[in-house]
Amino acid sequence: MANTQVNKISRGNVIEYQGQPCFVLERTIHTPPNLTSFCTMQLRNVKTNKVVHVRTNAGDSFNVMHNQSVKMEFSYENQGLFAFMDLESFEQIELSAEIIGDARKYMVPGLEYNIMMVEDVPMMIDLPLSVQMKVVEAPVAIKGDSSGNVQKMVVTETGLEVRTPAFIKVDDSIKVSTSDSSYQGRV
Repeated sequence: MANTQVNKISRGNVIEYQGQPCFVLERTIHTPPNLTSFCTMQLRNVKTNKVVHVRTNAGDSFNVMHNQSVKMEFSYENQGLFAFMDLESFEQIELSAEIIGDARKYMVPGLEYNIMMVEDVPMMIDLPLSVQMKVVEAPVAIKGDSSGNVQKMVVTETGLEVRTPAFIKVDDSIKVSTSDSSYQGRV
């Protein structure tokens, strides 16, 4: 860990704030006329995913933690542990359900995900903008119901329910947005 002044901290760093590792989402230095400079930061706690707004003096310093993003392939889930494999070294790691959080709905075996490592410890998973999933349950479309934008709920291989157009059927592959679970298209 390196003690760094707040004016040298940038977006994407992980700093220690109140004893917790926090990802810097935004950092701005304010220099009002005739007043002392100050800094505002928007931090996301890596462990709890809560966003915190911080205001501090421009001369303050924080411990910047070493972090890196590692691309790994999701292999399987077993009793709340999610197994990932590094495609270069073939080393495997297991992440708990607490680290995965709500991302579990988008965890498809065989797809690659970015895992943030802080001080060589996996802390959080960074989802891609969309994932490709296979439909396992879909109600049959009603013949003649083609007027307007007819949609239905389907279930994907991870158990995620997605509202799709009526023509989607079982075994179709669809693209799903990870930000709002919306249908993006058929693959």
